[in-house]
Order: sequence, then structure tokens, then C-alpha cells
Amino acid sequence: MTSARAIRNAAGIFVVTTFLLGLQGLQGSASAQAPQSVAGIPDITGSWERARDPSIPAASQPPLKPQYLKEQQAKNQAAREASAKGTPLADRATMCLPEGMPAMMGATFPIEILQSKGQITIIEEAFTQVRRILLDQPQKAVADVEPGFYGHSVGHWEGSTLVAETVGVRENVVYQNAPHSADMRIKERISLGANGILRDEITIEDPATLEKPWTFTFGYRRIPNYSLLEYICEDNREYAGENGQQKIRIDAPPNPGK
Repeated sequence: MTSARAIRNAAGIFVVTTFLLGLQGLQGSASAQAPQSVAGIPDITGSWERARDPSIPAASQPPLKPQYLKEQQAKNQAAREASAKGTPLADRATMCLPEGMPAMMGATFPIEILQSKGQITIIEEAFTQVRRILLDQPQKAVADVEPGFYGHSVGHWEGSTLVAETVGVRENVVYQNAPHSADMRIKERISLGANGILRDEITIEDPATLEKPWTFTFGYRRIPNYSLLEYICEDNREYAGENGQQKIRIDAPPNPGK
């Protein structure tokens, strides 16, 4: 016959084994649900929205050279006057064009960040804009980059800070109406603060148009359990008129007599 002590020992082994297997399952499940930071690299995967926080410096104006500053001021003044008259000028959104870099990082709509091996992907809900930061790769020469809305971005981690550089942004993709040359470089330092605010310190270097590098910072706050919505610029009724003003197409009502 099996002794009572043997039965108790067997039962104890079964309970301990079951507990350990369950603990391993919970650990595996937690790892799958919430990526953990590795070697000091923070987990910034998830959805974020623009945040205003005392730790974020006030916005700065582009230190443009005199001839370009005059051009920018004239465009801004024309836009203000047109809006005051109720006849706003057409902009990129009017023509269903994405913001591009660096404007998309302003997160007018929420953004999503995805961390994967060799790449950081940033998606903005507006216009479903996507940019990719290729990790630990050399930057291409500007002449070897096909100009685009988001340019060619490479980056690497310096401790807990993601350092990125972008070249090859099209000259007609501008931020705050500030012109730039084909040789513009956008440098970013993206870091997660102890207060949970994600900071993107952006420095634009373009000796052709700027008196000195232009630095400004965007801040973001996590949006738990938020999934980006589909945003397609389709059936857009707005368009740019011959005088550059924003116009709206209004379909004529059906004629019941026909």
C-alpha cells in the first residue's frame, strides 16, 4: 500500500510543478503583451498625442537669413490677411498632401511608434503618414537620396536617447513656411522622461537658408489602448482656386423638374 507520507509528497511535487509552469506562462504572456526595455533602451512602442508640459521649451522661430525671412514673413502675413477676410489661402491639406518632415512630428493627430529589430517606425494618423528610422546604418549622401516627403532617416541609440538624422526632404515640403535647400539636415534626439513625457528635440541645419541651426522640441503623452484610425484624403471638396484661395466644391441640388 502507498503510505500517507508518499501521497503527501507526490501531491506537494504536483502543486509546486503546477505553480512553476503557471508562473512561466504568466511571464511569457506579460512579455508578449508589453515589450520590456533592453540594455537601457526605453520602450516607446505605442500611441502618443501631442502634450504641453513645463519641461518642453517654448516654440522658436526659424533663424532665417534676411532674404528668406522676408519671404516667410510675406507668406505668413498674406495668410493672416486672407483668413481675416474669410477667404483662407489653400495649403497642403487643401490639396490632400501630407505634412512630411519635420511637420508630421508635430502630431496634429495622434502618432504611433513601433520598435522592431533594426528600425523605428513612426505613423501619424493624419494622411496615414509613415516614416522609418533605420538603425545602426550609415547615412546616405544627399545626392544618393530620392527627394521625398519624409527623406531618408537613420539613427542609433546613445544610452536611452534615440539619435536620428534625416536628409533628402523635398524643397517644397516646408515647416512654418520656412524655405530650405536640398542639403537640409534634420537631427533629432528622442528621449522618454521620468514624468512619462516623450521629447523629440529637433535641430534643423541648413547653412544655405539659416543663420544658425534651428532647434525646437515636441512633447508627447501616451494614449493607452488607442489604435490609430484610418485617415484617407478622399472625396475632398476643397481645392486651390486660380488666385491661390481655398475653394469648396458644392454639388448643385438635383432639379426635380428634369
